[in-house]
Amino acid sequence: MTGKTDNVFIQFFRYCIVGGLAFLVDYCLLFILSDKCGLHYLLSASIAFIAGLVVNYLLSIFWVFSESKYQDKRKEFAIFAFIGVIGLGLTEGLMWLFTDLTGLHYLLSKLITAALVLLWNFFARKAVLFTK
Repeated sequence: MTGKTDNVFIQFFRYCIVGGLAFLVDYCLLFILSDKCGLHYLLSASIAFIAGLVVNYLLSIFWVFSESKYQDKRKEFAIFAFIGVIGLGLTEGLMWLFTDLTGLHYLLSKLITAALVLLWNFFARKAVLFTK
């Protein structure tokens, strides 16, 4: 379980762990910025999502995916981040939908949203960046 692998099931399992750690950063920062610092939850969600994105990228390139299509790490991160920006758009839209339209608490909305965006992020990144 420690070496790099091309097995998609192991990669997805690892990505869930990595995503879980990135989610903890994201979720805790969302709570701190919203409840403790008084920022609007959508602004907090954007800032927290970016922090989680950086954690996710670093752990993904070192542990989840065996190799990238790109040797240039700046280009790789830019594409990784672009996929994340789409995920951020999904996050913002879904959180607004679940929180403002259905009345769920924003932290519960984040839990539901994170599960959906995790699937988008993994499969998009796998297809675009980390396949031979």
